[in-house]
Amino acid sequence: MKSCLSVSEAPPAEQVSEAVPAAEEKIPDTEVSEAPPAEQVAEAVPAAEVSEAPPAEQVPEAVPAAEVSETKPAESVPEAVPAESAEAKPADTALSEPKPAATEAKPANKDGDVPADGKTELTGLFVERPESTSVTKGKDIVFVAKVDGSNLPRKPTLKWLKGKWMDLGSKAGKHLQFKETYDRNTKVYTYEMKIVKAVDADTGGYRCEVTVKEKCDSCTFDVTVEAVQEEQQANILEAFKRSGDAGEDAGDLDFSALLKKREVKQELPKEEVDVWEILKEAKPCDYEKIAFEYGITDLRGMLKRLKKMRKVEPKKCDAFLRKLDAAYSVDKGKRIQLSVEVADPNAQVKWLKNGQEIKPSAKYVFESQGNKRTLTINRCNLSDDAAYECVIGEDKSFTEVFVKEPPITITKLLDDVHTVVGERVEFEVEVSEEGANVKWMKDGVELTRDGKYRFKKDGKKHWLIINEASKEDIGMFYVYTNGGESKAELEVEDKELEVLQSIADLTVKAQEQAVFRCEVSDEKVTGKWLKDGVEVKPSDRIKMTHIGRVHKLTIDNVKAEDAGDYTFIPDGYALSLSAKLNFLEIKIEYVPRQDPPKIHLDTSGVGSQNTITVVAGNKLRLDVEITGEPAPTVCWMKGDTPIVETEGRVRVETRKTLSSFVIEGAEKVDEGRYTITVTNPAGEDKAVLNIRIVDVPNPPLNVKCTAVGEDYATITWEPPTFDGGVPLKGYLMERKKKGSSRWTKLNFDIYESTTYEAKKMIEGVLYEMRVFAVNGIGVSQPSSNSKPFMPIAPTSEPTRLAVDDVTDSTCSLKWLPPDRIGAGGIDGYIIEYCVEGACWSPVLHRSLFLLSLFPVLGTDWIPANTDPVEKNHYTVRGLPTGEKLCFRVVAVNIAGRSPPAIMSQAVTIREIMEHPKIRLPRQLRTKYIKKVGEKVNLVIPFQGKPRPIVNWYKDGEPLDEKKVPVRTSDFDTILFIRSAERDHSGTYTLSVKIENMEDKANIEIQIVEKPGPPVAVHVTDVWGFNAALEWKPPKDNGNAEITGYTIQKADKKTNEWFTVYEHNRRPSCTVSDLVMGNEYMFRIFSENICGHSDEVGISKNTAVITKTGLVKKTSPYKEKDMNHSPKFTQPLMDRTVIAGYTTAISCSVRGYPKPKIIWMKNKMIIGEDPKFLMQNNQGVLTLNIRKPGLFDGGKYSCKAINDLGEDEVECKLEVRVHQPDKVEEKK
Repeated sequence: MKSCLSVSEAPPAEQVSEAVPAAEEKIPDTEVSEAPPAEQVAEAVPAAEVSEAPPAEQVPEAVPAAEVSETKPAESVPEAVPAESAEAKPADTALSEPKPAATEAKPANKDGDVPADGKTELTGLFVERPESTSVTKGKDIVFVAKVDGSNLPRKPTLKWLKGKWMDLGSKAGKHLQFKETYDRNTKVYTYEMKIVKAVDADTGGYRCEVTVKEKCDSCTFDVTVEAVQEEQQANILEAFKRSGDAGEDAGDLDFSALLKKREVKQELPKEEVDVWEILKEAKPCDYEKIAFEYGITDLRGMLKRLKKMRKVEPKKCDAFLRKLDAAYSVDKGKRIQLSVEVADPNAQVKWLKNGQEIKPSAKYVFESQGNKRTLTINRCNLSDDAAYECVIGEDKSFTEVFVKEPPITITKLLDDVHTVVGERVEFEVEVSEEGANVKWMKDGVELTRDGKYRFKKDGKKHWLIINEASKEDIGMFYVYTNGGESKAELEVEDKELEVLQSIADLTVKAQEQAVFRCEVSDEKVTGKWLKDGVEVKPSDRIKMTHIGRVHKLTIDNVKAEDAGDYTFIPDGYALSLSAKLNFLEIKIEYVPRQDPPKIHLDTSGVGSQNTITVVAGNKLRLDVEITGEPAPTVCWMKGDTPIVETEGRVRVETRKTLSSFVIEGAEKVDEGRYTITVTNPAGEDKAVLNIRIVDVPNPPLNVKCTAVGEDYATITWEPPTFDGGVPLKGYLMERKKKGSSRWTKLNFDIYESTTYEAKKMIEGVLYEMRVFAVNGIGVSQPSSNSKPFMPIAPTSEPTRLAVDDVTDSTCSLKWLPPDRIGAGGIDGYIIEYCVEGACWSPVLHRSLFLLSLFPVLGTDWIPANTDPVEKNHYTVRGLPTGEKLCFRVVAVNIAGRSPPAIMSQAVTIREIMEHPKIRLPRQLRTKYIKKVGEKVNLVIPFQGKPRPIVNWYKDGEPLDEKKVPVRTSDFDTILFIRSAERDHSGTYTLSVKIENMEDKANIEIQIVEKPGPPVAVHVTDVWGFNAALEWKPPKDNGNAEITGYTIQKADKKTNEWFTVYEHNRRPSCTVSDLVMGNEYMFRIFSENICGHSDEVGISKNTAVITKTGLVKKTSPYKEKDMNHSPKFTQPLMDRTVIAGYTTAISCSVRGYPKPKIIWMKNKMIIGEDPKFLMQNNQGVLTLNIRKPGLFDGGKYSCKAINDLGEDEVECKLEVRVHQPDKVEEKK
């Protein structure tokens, strides 16, 4: 087959010159001097369009490594069209402007075949798949994929990938744009990927992958980015035409020969030859000869084209069998492995990151196993997002690793904030990763740092700070991360003014000074003073001052007209502070010597029956004017108890003509009937007063949540036990998230009912509520917090309700979970049924004017289960045979019942006959082998309705279930042997029978053990240094075939046994290389699949290797110096072993005096390590390594040292992982 470069090749100059006159030759340089690259030609091109391959300018300059590796090899391109078919086309058609191959290529299936109709059959989840296409550089292109969602339980997930693993979702931006829509009518999901202003790097293979639960489907498509086409002349001979100006490619053309008239010679048709393939393989010294032979006159143009063709050819890499993929993707914090396969198992590789060599460490681990070289990067972070390459000599393999940050989730949600105007507000949120970026928004508008808003972060915590809250800040604040969101509500109300010191009543005499003083919490608050409801104006005698939080009204030279009620009202607050100024006027009158006492009590403003109402906590002062001569005696009493205290909270202050009763901080115990009595010799007077103490009410009781929804909850409570002596006006409610300390007010206007529905709540978040009672005096203390509750909504109805099985009295149903579950989860399902017709009623559809049946939610539905079932299937039992029943399933959670999922048709309760069939597992279709003492547990499923009769047989006889227990259920049968014996071997037959229908299956069980020793082992012949052995197979083969024998020999002098042969299959062998003068014994082990026999067969006779006769030649004795430095006579050999199998490395050394032996691993001395066993047997040195692991590989060396010198040998030990699958494949 020809190379791919010859597909679009031009014919030789002679063939073209026959069709086009020489005087009109116009051949574009680009057609001849540049061949299209192999990647473009490798696409499937119809045979009729071979001559229309695109010029080289339309080929992308660079193709990523991932796409190059996936391109079909050149051998897959159809052979060039024969010359006859090419010449049959008209000249103008054959030389017309080339068309892009991508637009003319038909899609191929997996095997590379193109359907006859040119269309690709759609399978799986896709309704419409993106097609391979080409685009001009700088243009936009859109790919569309459509997924059928009618049969899917939830929304599918679709990924756009480039190459094998590069997820394009993380590359979204100006260059890559993604769009997703859903059509509710057709239930089709539409996904679009738009490449804006395509560049050369967008060329390659792409993959579209859709997943939903356990379903998965994918499709591939290719993108070709072409350079901007330029108008070219189509005459292929233009490359060899001399231009008017002499350029560097100009050559000499001689057309004089064309003017000569010669006879036309009849030439035989020649086989089509690709001259460019000949030139590529030829030596440069032969270029001129080949050009002359094939009529090429422009040698410079020929050389230029050959140079470009060599550039296009991909460089063949012999060092790598498998290179790195184009790109890898890994999550932050995870591990990734980059692996290549090399041609030379002993080749050393270098790993580079961004051009810098990587050194092995705990983060970067290098592994070498046979031809495989692996770089493992542990705990990937953003710094590992780089370009990597593997280098072997001059050959390199490149890849790129993309590290994806995991989605940032919110671990601590925002709390609602309730504050007053002017206060500082902080919203705090905690995310899963430090240094994460968050976005703050209010009412859909992103917040930026300015004078009002500030942002702060510390580790995982982020804050939004509002320096001075105002009414404009009221609303919902949101915080977003790439993996979560949270919201909180800010409520701002006017700041309440706190009275730190109220004004007090004053009693002054004429010409004295009266000062009213009060202190409030806000220094900036101003106010005005009123006297008897009229604003006080400042004058020379009346002054008003405001210093900090203290407000004063000073009246100098008090006069009688200054007496009255004075009030201070702060500006902007519904608050007033009042006190009374009493003017004490001294009058000199003539009074008789004796005057009966009289109480002058002002009862104006006092309630009925002289009742005085006092707010708890306030001060009460009663000034009672008394007259009488002589001065009367005053006595205050509460009930029958006199009040004599002159100091304390409740006291009496007495002057000559005035008696004052004072209560500081009135309490409930102060309420009662008070009597004042004045007496003197002239008489007595008495007055009665009723003091009533009123207070804020007690907190409401039993606050609890009675109902919840998706974003609301219904709260109820009981009125307080004590209303404070004043009728209740209503209630105020607050809520907070569980674990938070910030309470949010739910109402500002007083709510009168004891049931409230709280809204604007977040589903799945735990809340607590409390209630305040309000009367005319004020607000009570908060009630006890309600138990935590969670706003949740019932789920949607279960989906895909279907009948799984029906018998004469049962019906098995199955369904899928609801599409919307919510934060409340699912506690289980309730299954209900009713007789057809008893629970259905006709409903008229006004829009369609059709009469149809819909279920009526009445009492005719019978629950099949009292407790909700958690699984998605249930068998309803005890049903009447032959009845037509309707079924429905309801999901239940803490929020209540979901809408029901109802069967569209009634189900007839009747057994369905099903033929019996045994579904024998694959491993039981061949002989089942177990060792003696092991467990045998065979689980064999079967099917059939009604329940079939199951029988077991062994070797044709009914099975004794006392020896071999059998358990049978409705759908399978289990044969169980706790400890297998040889007697359990045999053919077991399983029979499944329903009436006259039966199915059988045979199972071969073989119980094996180790064989006995070989018998009759003897030496049959001895010659030279050889001995022949023969024996007979063991009497007991362990119920398994003998797979071989192991032969060992021992010298009678040492009695040390050495293995001569392993896995010898014949009952005879010849032992060679025996030592002259020694007498040998032999022993033999037999083996089967269980291993070697425990006992051995020992030869009855021995093999004596006799010495040949020698003539002793005596010579004069000469003492020989035996001392010499150590020298290794047998070096250590490189070995490759399997991990877990004990191995040994050996060498031999001679030297006198006896040298000291030191074993080393990687230049480190091996000490008394129990893993290593060092032996020295007459100069033969052996290092045994018990069960080596991967880390035991390396360079091992042995050093021998004596007084005369030292010597050292070393070897390389490679430990490989045992791969049983590959071994089985080879077998």
